Amino acid sequence: MLIALIFFLFGLLFGSFANVCIWRIPRKEEVVLKPSHCPDCGAPIKWYQNIPVASYLLLRGRCSRCQKKISPQYPLVELAGGVLFAAAYLKLGWNWQLAGYLPFLWALLVISAIDLRHYIIPDVLSLPGTGLGLAFGLAGTFYPGLNLSVFGSGDLFSLPSWLDSLLGTILGGGLIWLSAWGGEKVFKQEAMGGGDIKLAALIGSFVGWQALLISLFLSFLLGTLAGVPLLLAGRLKKTTEVFADAAPGQPAKAMVPFGPFLAMGALTAWLAGRFIWGLYTGLMFK
Repeated sequence: MLIALIFFLFGLLFGSFANVCIWRIPRKEEVVLKPSHCPDCGAPIKWYQNIPVASYLLLRGRCSRCQKKISPQYPLVELAGGVLFAAAYLKLGWNWQLAGYLPFLWALLVISAIDLRHYIIPDVLSLPGTGLGLAFGLAGTFYPGLNLSVFGSGDLFSLPSWLDSLLGTILGGGLIWLSAWGGEKVFKQEAMGGGDIKLAALIGSFVGWQALLISLFLSFLLGTLAGVPLLLAGRLKKTTEVFADAAPGQPAKAMVPFGPFLAMGALTAWLAGRFIWGLYTGLMFK
């Protein structure tokens, strides 16, 4: 538990960096060398004002200079980073799999927050992330301790690590592309964006094809359960609210950011994929 606490604190720090990326990447700002500053007044943030969670509480959620409110997103993302890193250690222990999954979980956190705020999934995260997942899949072929797929080898329908990662990538991107194509034909409007396709490919490259199928099923289920009530309540943003040049002269359409649901499906499959698959096969082949 002491090591889990250390990983939690480590995750808080990476959650703080996630906040920097969430703010700057959509605005195409430099994310590493540029010092932290207040987004309202531009005042530089001193190191003791930048301690994850604690500084937000001590400053009572306000900038020390202009007194503008600081979004609660900042401590929430930091806490989420801490929880994800601690959960990864508790699930995997101290091994090479842990080193592989930490950047994956961090990327899901950043992508989800950006998609929620801006309705975009930046290629600068999804494309290198997919490449990293495929690289780990190839490395896991020669060093099985690095195998990141949820089911690994020795299970029903198992494949070599590199092929599992590659098939997960192709299935992830392909199935979401097929859903987007079918949705556009049926509903006569864009159902999913290219960012969702690339994110699904990223997820598949890390979790493998079996857990990818579970991830997609859970993503669509969660998206439906959350999206329909929000749509009926009129709480979803419209295309004209998100994109200034969206469909000029056309009626505004409600939008659901699907990236967070893909991330939640992936996290659930990662944590409980074996249980869900066992439950499914037990019911199907009973």
